[in-house]
Amino acid sequence: MKTTLPLLALAASTVVARDVPTNIKALYNRLKSGECSDKLQGGLYSEEDDSKDFAYCRQKLNSTTDAVDSIVYLHGKSNGGEFVNMDIDCDGDQSGGDGRCGSSDDTQSMTSFMDQVSEYGISDLNANIHPYVVFGNVGSADGYVTFDPESVGIKPLSLMAVVCGDKLIYGVYGDQNGDDGPPLVGEASLALATACYGTVVNGNSGHDENDVLYLAFPGDAAVIGKEANWSAGNYDDFEASIEDLGDSLIRNL
Repeated sequence: MKTTLPLLALAASTVVARDVPTNIKALYNRLKSGECSDKLQGGLYSEEDDSKDFAYCRQKLNSTTDAVDSIVYLHGKSNGGEFVNMDIDCDGDQSGGDGRCGSSDDTQSMTSFMDQVSEYGISDLNANIHPYVVFGNVGSADGYVTFDPESVGIKPLSLMAVVCGDKLIYGVYGDQNGDDGPPLVGEASLALATACYGTVVNGNSGHDENDVLYLAFPGDAAVIGKEANWSAGNYDDFEASIEDLGDSLIRNL
């Protein structure tokens, strides 16, 4: 259903986003068409009732720095190699926004790392402001496939890089997929999705194509600490506060 959005929402499409650097374009093409040589966990869905051949994969790096020696990403083997889609997550702090999260039918009142992020002076992540990624699958339902990113060194509230809509966005590992449905992957906050695709996305309508690359970085060097502007009132201000960290992590990929 098409809706008329207020001018404030339309302005949100002019958010901080970067052209994809040459090295990340090469990485994107290499990972998409390649095999998942180090499969950490398979048997996942990009959307319900699809091929269930999506997986968390790890790629070791020949890096000139000890800060980043590997990356973890989501990949599917269908169609000669795919990444995953971008569903919309509106969990956490519900304040503010332009109403687009209101269409979500599965919003939770908290994110997975609410307690950790509260140490930075906010009650929780806000999907209208913080560009967080839903990464990891947790639960105990019968047959549910789980994966804990911390098992491979990815820390809560660490930086992630997302290639979407021919843009590079820096995000936060800020939530996890639960077992209230099939083991899905490929989900991000409304703020991140808006930076990728503009205000056509909402709480119940994301990006369906399996062409989004989510990159996670193991290790302490990727953790977004108190230096970030967690209490920012908008996406632009928060994104600008993590840009230097993001640039440092992708420089040698």
